[in-house]
Amino acid sequence: MPVEEHRREAEGLEINLGLIITSDSILRGVKRDEITPIVERVCEDYRAVLKGRRVVPNKEGEIRKAFEDLLGSCNVVVVTGGTGISPRDITVDTLKSYCGKDMPGFGELFRYLTFTEHGSAAIASRSFACVSGTTLLFVIPGSPDAVELALRKLIMPEARHLLYELKKT
Repeated sequence: MPVEEHRREAEGLEINLGLIITSDSILRGVKRDEITPIVERVCEDYRAVLKGRRVVPNKEGEIRKAFEDLLGSCNVVVVTGGTGISPRDITVDTLKSYCGKDMPGFGELFRYLTFTEHGSAAIASRSFACVSGTTLLFVIPGSPDAVELALRKLIMPEARHLLYELKKT
């Protein structure tokens, strides 16, 4: 079956999105949350529901708990922050263990799109996507530009199709 047929069949699927923002500065109120409004607008544009939102510190236990809390009610979880190479960037390492099937194309395309806009700094991103049970997990940088890029160019245009593929028996 061609991809376009799958996309048509998937049109009615509901996207229940969970958002986890890993940011000590947003959590402490030092920095304004610019990510949630972007996610809300994109959800509205793509007929998706923002089912849950958590802001957590850069701590493994807190990130794990937030992800586990959203698993039951969300079929797509987007986690922002902690994708670089600094010692505090632990989100990727924390969430990799939840992956049943990797989707390497997401990280590759995200880095390519980032490269076209920001140059070689894209190599520092460890963004990834995978399937965790019946949930799509996307881990992306915490900058508003990166969130908008990932959601509009990659995640939302394909989310229903990917969920459709997960439902196949």
